[in-house]
Amino acid sequence: MPHITLKMLKGRTEAQKLAAAEKLSAALVEAIGCTPSHISVSVEDFTPEEWQEQFRIEVTENPHLVQKPQYDPKELLK
Repeated sequence: MPHITLKMLKGRTEAQKLAAAEKLSAALVEAIGCTPSHISVSVEDFTPEEWQEQFRIEVTENPHLVQKPQYDPKELLK
C-alpha cells in the first residue's frame, strides 16, 4: 500500500490516464520511498455538475486534505 485515487473531469483518454498513473506512482516512490509494486491507482471521471458535490465531500469537508486548490468549482459550470 499506498493507494492513489485520481478524480478528474471526463474527457481524458485511457492513454492519458495511464500516463498520469505512472507519473503519480513514480513521484510517490521518490517522495516516500515505497515499493512500486505496492502502489495502486484508480481514476474516477466526473462531469462538471457531478464534481460540485464531490468537491464538497472531497475538498471542502475533508479533514485530511493537505493541499487546497486555488479555484472555485462553480467556474467549471461555465
